Amino acid sequence: MKRTLLLLTLITFCSISSYAQTQMIAHRGAWKNTEVPQNSLASLNKAVEQKAWGSEFDVHLTKDDVLVVTHDNDFYGIDIATATYAELLTKKHPNGEQIPTAEEYLKEGLKQQGTKLIFELKTNRLGKERTLRSVEVAVDLVKSLTAEQQVEYIAFDYDACLHFKKIDPQAKVHYLNSDKSPAELKEAGLDGFDYHLSVLKKNPTWIQEARDLGLKSNVWTVNSEEDLQYFIDSKIDYITTDQPELLNNLLNK
Repeated sequence: MKRTLLLLTLITFCSISSYAQTQMIAHRGAWKNTEVPQNSLASLNKAVEQKAWGSEFDVHLTKDDVLVVTHDNDFYGIDIATATYAELLTKKHPNGEQIPTAEEYLKEGLKQQGTKLIFELKTNRLGKERTLRSVEVAVDLVKSLTAEQQVEYIAFDYDACLHFKKIDPQAKVHYLNSDKSPAELKEAGLDGFDYHLSVLKKNPTWIQEARDLGLKSNVWTVNSEEDLQYFIDSKIDYITTDQPELLNNLLNK
């Protein structure tokens, strides 16, 4: 009888623990309420201070094959895909920072161990060849820094996601473009999805389907208290937000 009760207790514990609490990912670092530039080293450090599970950052490839961290295709008016890194250094963020290279950004993030570095590879506007080249440069960089355990990749380009896995089968890779079901992602060997909140509200079963398939689920970019609570209640694995302070308060209630 005691053994039966112990077994039931262990099963219950395992069932509960499989629904781990939703984790927070700071979108482009913690910038909105800290008044530092998005995708800057300052915003990364603010995310770390807030004990974010992860800090997302956007990465482009320059003309001379340097990976740089910024969201848009241009950096204060300079087109990244057709510019050299040296040319980008002629502009600065309002806080005086130059555009970080992905290497500088990763090295800053590797100074700590508590916050994952969520590496979003941006689709290169010059075409597929340059996008896939970006994947190769990214994997080489992460491996050279021995950062594989702290970095996870996300991308809108499906072929880029597959290329990450081909080059480094152990890498954690999540798809952003919302046009694949959890079953399709599992079949492709990817690790999960990172979909817009509107898509997951239209497909509310996908979070549980992902869990059943052993995939991770993430949603972007969730900023209102109502939407944040909706996805917490949905037991999604990760929420990417511009409001990390608000999400932390909700998660700690």
